[in-house]
Amino acid sequence: MQIILANRYFFPDESATSRIATSLAQGLAERSAAAATDSVHVLASQRVHNDVSQTLEAEGGIGRVRIHRLATTRFGRDRLVGRMLDYATFHVSVFAALLRHVKRGDIAIICTDPPMLSVTAMAAVRLKGGIMVNWILDLFPEIAMDLGVLGREGLATRVALWLRDLSLKTAHRNVVPIERMAMHLADRGIPVSSLAIIHHWSDGEAIQPITPGEGSLRREWGLTGKCVVGYSGNLGRAHEFDTVLATAERLKTRDDIVFLFVGGGFRRAAVEAEVARRGLTNVLFKPLQPRERLTECLGLPDVHLVTLLPSMEPYIVPSKFYGIAAAGRPTLFVGDTDGEIARVLANADCGASVAIGDVDGLERAVLDLAQSPERRREWGINARRAYDERFSEARGIAEWRHLVDALAPAQARTDAPALSRGLPT
Repeated sequence: MQIILANRYFFPDESATSRIATSLAQGLAERSAAAATDSVHVLASQRVHNDVSQTLEAEGGIGRVRIHRLATTRFGRDRLVGRMLDYATFHVSVFAALLRHVKRGDIAIICTDPPMLSVTAMAAVRLKGGIMVNWILDLFPEIAMDLGVLGREGLATRVALWLRDLSLKTAHRNVVPIERMAMHLADRGIPVSSLAIIHHWSDGEAIQPITPGEGSLRREWGLTGKCVVGYSGNLGRAHEFDTVLATAERLKTRDDIVFLFVGGGFRRAAVEAEVARRGLTNVLFKPLQPRERLTECLGLPDVHLVTLLPSMEPYIVPSKFYGIAAAGRPTLFVGDTDGEIARVLANADCGASVAIGDVDGLERAVLDLAQSPERRREWGINARRAYDERFSEARGIAEWRHLVDALAPAQARTDAPALSRGLPT
């Protein structure tokens, strides 16, 4: 039996989906080696997310994972038409590759980058008699609808929803990261028996807590002795920054507090422009760092920021939180104070949450932490404990291994055993 995972980005790409897809593929490959039966293949593009000029080798591998990198256009993310063409050509290449590689009884794990990949994969996997598992990292077209990219009542939206739902209804399993997303899909008629909740994770071996205030990055970036409020990762459409920038503006006379953004994304240029317009000299921008500096990068801030528009709660979970927890750092969440991350922070006592627009609340939280190293230390310890107990890489991969074992080729969709962590009742 082969396990075939499809995601647009894969190692050595540094994006969040690449990192978790690489982690899963390697974890399943270790299982396969132990079983001496299965092999793990990955279908990805030849691109990296932040450099359209780079072309990766068509065939390669990492450990026991075989990587098949597929040809696509390379317009990049700057223009919508170019991005759509990149998506479309990856869809075509994946369809052809699945027809080539999938055999009866193989398990195809289909990610959600690019959007609607499950629709393309559905036809190919069914034609070849494979077992389809959708790994739903975010929900399209709902995200595009809520952000105003797609109209809610247009024909294109209705067709996209119908096709997406069909690809989930016909799959053997649909894996989601949070209960709220599972409930949303159940409300749309996706069979509850097909839904399984497996939390995102980060590599807790590669990401280790470091002593606050130390590290070469602090020295390189001139942050020694500062209380650093960090934002790490994608500055995307689904995230909110007005509350953060308004708070930074209120604190701009505090020489001891710095706001640090590390990463890129659709909204980075706009955020940088707003920082310049406000004259915020206490805000610093740095590019995404390579994975060998991940521990230092995540350990540099004294406290991390995570933001999410409340309307996005059923559709996205900010994966950056799991790396923050692995690094043993507290989190300040800006968004729905009853949302997924807010509840985790409250239950684990490893951070605080404020609503979007609550500048007073965020300012107060930042000042409280800046003045209380002991609170930062306590919340950081609790964050790492929450990671070890609930969000570790070992736990996530073990749950995926259980899922794969439950989908042995001899079992049909109707009699495959349900996962112990399926949709709560």
